Amino acid sequence: MKNRVKELRKSKNLTQQDLATLIGISRQAINAIEKDKFDPSLPTAFKMSKLFKISIEELFHFE
Repeated sequence: MKNRVKELRKSKNLTQQDLATLIGISRQAINAIEKDKFDPSLPTAFKMSKLFKISIEELFHFE
């Protein structure tokens, strides 16, 4: 699954650690999500979409 996490995180001037702290996961998990090596849980995906104020479908796209 592809995502826009890195792009959106940078647009808000957040580090991986900042984002991880805001949504309650590890920095390593953010890194893995950004590199498409790990798909987040639904609760994490919802937290990210709420933080970035976009739908989950706009944040993640299945290929």
